[in-house]
Amino acid sequence: MIVPVSALLFSACSSSNVSSLDSSGAVESRYGKALGYYNKEDFDDAVLELEPVIFTSRATAFEDDVLFLLAQSYYKSEQYLLAVDMYSRLLQQVPSSPFAREAQFQLAKSHEQLSTHFELDHEHTLKAIQQFALYLDAYPGRDSAQITSDVDMYRELLKVNPANESYKERYANFQSELEGVQSQDYAQKAIVKLREKLAKHTYFIARQYIQLKKYKASGIYFDEVIKRYPDTIYFEQAWKGRIDVLIKRQKWFDASQAVDRYLQLFPDKSGDMQETRDRIMKNFSNA
Repeated sequence: MIVPVSALLFSACSSSNVSSLDSSGAVESRYGKALGYYNKEDFDDAVLELEPVIFTSRATAFEDDVLFLLAQSYYKSEQYLLAVDMYSRLLQQVPSSPFAREAQFQLAKSHEQLSTHFELDHEHTLKAIQQFALYLDAYPGRDSAQITSDVDMYRELLKVNPANESYKERYANFQSELEGVQSQDYAQKAIVKLREKLAKHTYFIARQYIQLKKYKASGIYFDEVIKRYPDTIYFEQAWKGRIDVLIKRQKWFDASQAVDRYLQLFPDKSGDMQETRDRIMKNFSNA
């Protein structure tokens, strides 16, 4: 009985090793096919090749390759929620991956794509701002003009000595760095745009409450714009709205203080605010 059991154990171990090798080979094979599909912009077929090996690629040399290519395929096919999941998995499971920087940027862009119309819920708008901010913090860059100058210099040097390996390497590195700076510029502009959307959403709610003649609630939302979004175009409009609802509520003292604060912030609008100021002072004196 000893010999058959030993043979069985040996067979099981051998089968396990072979299975592991087969699994790794299957991952590599499917990844190669998926990459071919991706390069042909056949993103759906790339997804079909990669989805079955998400788990079998764990702890292999292809783990981050599979996750990143699958995330990219989802993004390119406009399946942004699935892209968010894959980019997040990559950053959590393989944080040291060479794809980490681009994955962080693409994660933010995926949330940006999911950001809704200004009137609707803004879960993904907030997440996009957060992820773009994380990207900027994690990957600060040099001045773009200096990097462009370095790229141009090594491009010219390569024209003189195209076989120089050092020139080739530095040119490639500076090109990559320049692409990173372009991504940083995109992230900074995206944050501004997304904050404008959030400010517009809050301002829109304030205006709706005015139509409903719920002036106190309207004032709360105007104050929210003033407090949270002073860097947006809705900041001044919110101040005007705040003054308007205080007048409608006959809060003359508060309205007078709001006008004074508004003119401190926007001194060039003194003429436009004169009629409003006169009306407030008249009613304040009579109160």
